[in-house]
Amino acid sequence: MSYIDGFVIAVPTANKQKFIDHANEGDSVFIEYGATRVVECWADDVPDGKQTDFRRAVQGKDDETVVFSWIEWPDKATRDEGFKKMMEDPRMDPEKNPMPFDGARMIYGGFKPVVELGGK
Repeated sequence: MSYIDGFVIAVPTANKQKFIDHANEGDSVFIEYGATRVVECWADDVPDGKQTDFRRAVQGKDDETVVFSWIEWPDKATRDEGFKKMMEDPRMDPEKNPMPFDGARMIYGGFKPVVELGGK
């Protein structure tokens, strides 16, 4: 079964194209190192909750848009090896490819799927 890395970030809305450019450059490296799919989603219908929500999770501001992303890997071993290589890859150096958002407010984690319906 596959392995999923999930991410939620707040991107300054004015930086949408910068984010897309950054993702296009960085996400191709994930694919090169074994990811089978990378998806970056710009908020479209993300309601404010009464107790918590995506915006609060990343301390989103009025001039920011929430982005929900995931990376699919064939398995955790491929993901672990891919991340190791990425940490050493100069293309992922924040000095050369700076993040157009506050990475300190990013939430992320690795997940083992327990239910999968449908297919490709």
